Amino acid sequence: MTEQARIRATGPRAQDRPLLQVRGLAKTYGARIGCADVSFDLWPGEVMGIVGESGSGKSTLLNCLAGHLAPDRGEVIFDTRADGPRDTVTMPEPERRMLSRTDWAFVHQNPRDGLRMGVSAGGNVGERLMAVGARHYGDIRATALDWLDRVEIDGGRIDDRPSAFSGGMQQRLQIARNLVTGPRLVFMDEPTGGLDVSVQARLLDLLRGLVRRMGLSAIVVTHDLAVVRLLADRLMVMKSGHVVEQGLTDQVLDDPQHGYTQLLVSSVLQA
Repeated sequence: MTEQARIRATGPRAQDRPLLQVRGLAKTYGARIGCADVSFDLWPGEVMGIVGESGSGKSTLLNCLAGHLAPDRGEVIFDTRADGPRDTVTMPEPERRMLSRTDWAFVHQNPRDGLRMGVSAGGNVGERLMAVGARHYGDIRATALDWLDRVEIDGGRIDDRPSAFSGGMQQRLQIARNLVTGPRLVFMDEPTGGLDVSVQARLLDLLRGLVRRMGLSAIVVTHDLAVVRLLADRLMVMKSGHVVEQGLTDQVLDDPQHGYTQLLVSSVLQA
């Protein structure tokens, strides 16, 4: 972890208000635990990684945080621009939808879940701008071109549909669509999953650069420890719906304390 990241995670930000406060969040499916009594703070400009094997509850937790699933109990308190800290669990649905179009963004593992495949690349980026009030066609198209360039997509393909793009290009387009409105918090669900190793590396470099330059806060769910080591300031490890270990990413990965975390780290080293 860089010194700048350590300062973000532990330094002067501690005197500020958390961007996100999660308190006692829980979700069950009958007798099965999705997530249980999860609590943490996320500070402005900080990236939190959530790792665990399939079925550990990390995706359930992410979807509860992002408002895609209703938790059974707990609070998800977001520091809104207008009204300060608000519990998004009890927030009226129209307000939560507006939050998801402005200050929040969600990057899906499968970009097809986050794109409109029948709309052009420029249209996909422009739709989010229009959702927050943009109306001038020339300005919208210019902004879309700028963002295609930022995510390394040739501007000459602005009128192509995402179905004509490779998987890696579709994921980069989804990132442009999500970040164009300057959100303060981005949820990422396995953002490099299903991509070839070389494409993963390029996408991770892109994500890391965008997160740092824009000062984004992010919550990244992944099973890949290399992803969180590169992107995350802090790390939570989940098993069977419970958080079993958390701390600074390098400390958790280099000196894991819980037996499950030790198993995850050792399985990577042996691979």
